[in-house]
Amino acid sequence: MGDFNEGPRRLGGGRSRCPFCGMLADRVATLEQDWVLLEPDMVPLAHTVPAEHRWIALADGRVTVYGVCPPDPSQPCRIEHRLACPARSLPDLWPWLTTLRDENARWAARQTGPEPPKPPEELPDAG
Repeated sequence: MGDFNEGPRRLGGGRSRCPFCGMLADRVATLEQDWVLLEPDMVPLAHTVPAEHRWIALADGRVTVYGVCPPDPSQPCRIEHRLACPARSLPDLWPWLTTLRDENARWAARQTGPEPPKPPEELPDAG
């Protein structure tokens, strides 16, 4: 949600330029009296987007995070431009999966001991 603290260039028609990549995004008011840049022309179904990254439009034009779990399979949502911004790194969308991957990497490292010595490529000439 913090894209506007970096000073996007405001354009008419509810569009602003991303301060990181310069692409146009929809500038929309939130229920929390803040602003968010939403990816334009992108309306995925809510069940395909992590709960804390689903934005739904309200009747008054503002948006709010749609954290309902499980979401209605037919509910469309919007995503923040920062998730698609080519100039920013992708946030950790599933922290539990990152933790699992880190633990699996530690487990795998413990399972593989030191590598056994490799045999010489050619046997010495014994004569």
